[in-house]
Amino acid sequence: MDIETEEKNGILIVRPQEMRIDASNALEFKAAMLEIVGNGYVNLVVALASLKFIDSSGLGVLVSVMKTIGSRGEIKLCEAEGDVKSIFELTRLDKIFSFYHSESEALNSF
Repeated sequence: MDIETEEKNGILIVRPQEMRIDASNALEFKAAMLEIVGNGYVNLVVALASLKFIDSSGLGVLVSVMKTIGSRGEIKLCEAEGDVKSIFELTRLDKIFSFYHSESEALNSF
């Protein structure tokens, strides 16, 4: 899975470069995210601008990583639009994750 990362003030911005996160690539996404957390990053901004679709497998990865981080840090999501934002709302995960319009807003919220 193609993922770009950038560190700013100890916070890692994670930018999946895929158009879809679904059952076909969720395990790769999970492995990459757990490696990031394993490297000590517990405050994450996940920028979803490239994403056009996410299914329950992808949502499960984000929930799993959030549980792994626990109270040591936070995951904040940004740039979720259209169907991607709708699936978070439909599953009520928009009540669990914090959403921001831009990376800078998400970064500034820490």
